[in-house]
Amino acid sequence: MITIGCAGFPVPATRYFKEFAFVEIQETLLAQPGTGTLRRWRREAPGGFEFALLAPREIGQEGFREGKVTEVALKNLSAVARELDAHTMVFVAPPDFAGSRVNRGIVKDFLASVREKFKRVVWEAPGWDVDDAHDLASESGAVAARDPIAHGLSKARSAYYRLPGPAGHKSRYEDPAIEKLAEVVRSAEGPKAAHATYVFTNVDMFADAKRFKKALNL
Repeated sequence: MITIGCAGFPVPATRYFKEFAFVEIQETLLAQPGTGTLRRWRREAPGGFEFALLAPREIGQEGFREGKVTEVALKNLSAVARELDAHTMVFVAPPDFAGSRVNRGIVKDFLASVREKFKRVVWEAPGWDVDDAHDLASESGAVAARDPIAHGLSKARSAYYRLPGPAGHKSRYEDPAIEKLAEVVRSAEGPKAAHATYVFTNVDMFADAKRFKKALNL
């Protein structure tokens, strides 16, 4: 099963819901959205729509260590998840969070802990070796996010891909890049992931995601 969506609502939610069945909510990175907003999203979303939540940034700033800050952030995240019936949580490490042995041990324990709270946990570590991140996430029952163009497809049964733009957030995927991505997905060798999610995070995410969806005839 392939799921395609965007990081946040790049267009009004009512319009977005007509095009996609998935969104990665970004507001939860900085604050807890109001209950009215959450209930409106849930009410307006079509049946079967899936919400993912970007975890509060203070968790990463705390180095994924236990403590009051992390505890409160996870509690707030759980509250939003209940309102939206969301099961996927995305935890992104700060760019300066090194892949040291100490940090690897901390993250492994953290992911195992949140895996008990949430059905699907996604881990992204910018700057880390993509295979190291994958192995660490797998050991804890989580999923490591990756850029399918830069790093290829995952061999995991559940895959989560984040597409940041070919030259950064402000760049767009031209048609050849979209076709290349679609071809990579279509011609993948070996067993494909039972559940693969593709999330566009760049400035033209809405248009790019629509073209990718069309290229795959979805």
